[in-house]
Amino acid sequence: MTLVDVAGLVPGAHEGRGRGNQFLSDLARCDALIQVVDVSGSTDLEGNPVGEGGSDPVEEHEFLLGELDAWIRGIIESSWQRGARRVQSEGEKALTTYLHDQLSGIGASELQVTAGIAAVGSKHPDAGVPWSWGEAELTTLAKTVRAALFPICVAANKADRANDGVWANLAEIVESAGGILVPTSAEAELALSRASVAGLIEHRPGGGFTISAEGEAKLSEVQRMALSSIGESLSRWSGGGLVGLVGDIVFDRLDRRVAYPVQDETHWVDGEGNILPDAILIPEGTTAKGLAYAVHSDLGDGFIRATDARSGRVIGAEHEVQNGDVIRIHAKS
Repeated sequence: MTLVDVAGLVPGAHEGRGRGNQFLSDLARCDALIQVVDVSGSTDLEGNPVGEGGSDPVEEHEFLLGELDAWIRGIIESSWQRGARRVQSEGEKALTTYLHDQLSGIGASELQVTAGIAAVGSKHPDAGVPWSWGEAELTTLAKTVRAALFPICVAANKADRANDGVWANLAEIVESAGGILVPTSAEAELALSRASVAGLIEHRPGGGFTISAEGEAKLSEVQRMALSSIGESLSRWSGGGLVGLVGDIVFDRLDRRVAYPVQDETHWVDGEGNILPDAILIPEGTTAKGLAYAVHSDLGDGFIRATDARSGRVIGAEHEVQNGDVIRIHAKS
């Protein structure tokens, strides 16, 4: 799994402002988007600190949606008249073909394009023939494609500085569109990570923490109070913070599963003694041979059979790999 920090979106990005279309094109490489929203209101839409009176969380979210919609609409409009002429000469099927050709570069499927066309007919019953469509119709088309192509989840950052419930309206909007909102605090999560690395607490990202024996001996009263405050904030929030959000997206929304390929089904370690050193995220429904290809194309090409390391049972190429399976792949060298 790769996390991409796509920074630099500013109002007018679809017109080339800031990193412009390069920013937006970066999104096309992603399977899911997490928008980090400052729910404390201490920054403006461009991310500049302003103290108090910054952007409203809903405004910040709708700003992103608006830029994405305008970007996709711009791609459609770039040669819309040419596409409309194709529809006039070849019929309505040509509209789906044209739009899919235009939007396949950002990952849109024919099904998503078809849904966008249907939305125009539903929302604009008097729209008329495609070559007469204007900005309103193309915006509806772009919004529908965007909603299917880029489901957006939200990390409500600086929740420890915001009044409880200030993100409730945003949560309703995000969840109604099929996304997830999780309150979190980057500063708090960083503090826990550093305390854990220092051996002062026992902490699993996305969960709670306890002070370790070393922490009991070394932590000052001020540090204990700071950790206590962080603990109180975390206990009020559900979702497990950013790590919990990523987990929900990967396993529930993207339907990924974890498999552990090993070289020896009787010893689940590498040459340095690391236990289960390799973990691979695979789509639900991946077969044993598909896992072999995910490890390396040579393993897939030379696949003979696999062994379930937990049970010792031999499994074939079409066996569906389950979450948490430990598997040895036998292949021709």
